Amino acid sequence: MRFRKAGKIVDNLWYLGRGESGTYYLKGKNGAIMINGGLSYILPDVLKQMKELGLDPAKVTKFLILHSHFDHVGIVPYFKRTYPEIEVLASAAAWNIFAMPKYITVMNSFSQLSAKQAGAEEALKGYDTDWRDDVTGTTVSEGSRIDLGGFTLNILETPGHTNCSVTAYEPNLKALFPSDAAGIPYRDLLFPSMNTNAVQFLESLEKMKPLSVSIFCADHYGYITGDEAATVVDKSIEEGRKWKVYLEDYFRKYNGDIDASAKALNEFFYKEFPGYFIAPDILEGVFKQMFKFIGKTMQ
Repeated sequence: MRFRKAGKIVDNLWYLGRGESGTYYLKGKNGAIMINGGLSYILPDVLKQMKELGLDPAKVTKFLILHSHFDHVGIVPYFKRTYPEIEVLASAAAWNIFAMPKYITVMNSFSQLSAKQAGAEEALKGYDTDWRDDVTGTTVSEGSRIDLGGFTLNILETPGHTNCSVTAYEPNLKALFPSDAAGIPYRDLLFPSMNTNAVQFLESLEKMKPLSVSIFCADHYGYITGDEAATVVDKSIEEGRKWKVYLEDYFRKYNGDIDASAKALNEFFYKEFPGYFIAPDILEGVFKQMFKFIGKTMQ
């Protein structure tokens, strides 16, 4: 079953934010961790929800970034600057990206564009959500364990959506936090956003297959529980294979022209799914990434 509204999922685990972008608050005996930084404009919603649900921001000891894209790190700067003792965790590849001034400029620009598209510019005034070089933290990698006291997040490296993607798994709750390394549960779909490497994307999903999942915690469009949660990884693999073939067919149709293929696919996508959260010009860039990889594999 799919849920997109903020609230308690099970004891000690909450979903916060909006339907299209959220963050997770997991409370252990040794403090709380927030998982995924979401879009910057969800910050006022998150703070309001935390107050209503009795979740103390000051209890947050860690903040886990699952990958470096702007729509997954937006509220991290605010929390780190407001509560400097918070330990921010991310992969080595993500920290390398955050050290690039050009990337930070693009990331802040995309965050502003998304806030404008969502009509949330005014709501963000008074909050410092821009990324700068003052956000630092700790590196996690394959096999890392984040102990919260009673709950432990096990880290898997899961590239394919990005080179810096990691997935977290909490075995007691059987909760999987794959970010966009698995299908995005948009409407009744599972969109396989295999941005940088379609082969790695599918390999990463195969790595998740042995995990028993009762709660599938997506970064976009909420979370999934029950029988469907147990099947999301398998279905993501199925959709990923279909999408790879679809990209190859599109690439042939447009004679290997990356720009033309991406533009045509973008127009088709928004015709079918006009309410998707990413601005069209940003998503067209994502499709270009996909076609660059597809072009290499088809040579």
